[in-house]
Amino acid sequence: MSITVNIIYRGKNGAARAYAEEMLSSGTVAAIRAEDGNEAYEYFLGLEDPEQLLLIDRWRDREALDVHHATPMMDTIATLRDKHDLHMEVRRFEEEAPSPDGDFIRQ
Repeated sequence: MSITVNIIYRGKNGAARAYAEEMLSSGTVAAIRAEDGNEAYEYFLGLEDPEQLLLIDRWRDREALDVHHATPMMDTIATLRDKHDLHMEVRRFEEEAPSPDGDFIRQ
């Protein structure tokens, strides 16, 4: 069962973008993507609100996500989030079976 966590970061004066850029340049994103069980870790900037950043973070299962949450990388993430004074909204989705929407999706 995949677990997808969408985190919406909000900041001021370009802080959300600066945070994502620092996460990428520091190698933190690459390290997270290399973790066993990580299926996606991608940032998207808001088109209508450039001070909003969306992270789509998907894991193979609850165990892989729990292992990730126990790593020292979580301290790095929290430190950078605080440095850039970001606030978060978190939404979690669990997928038990393939989506029935396949007929409507153009690949």
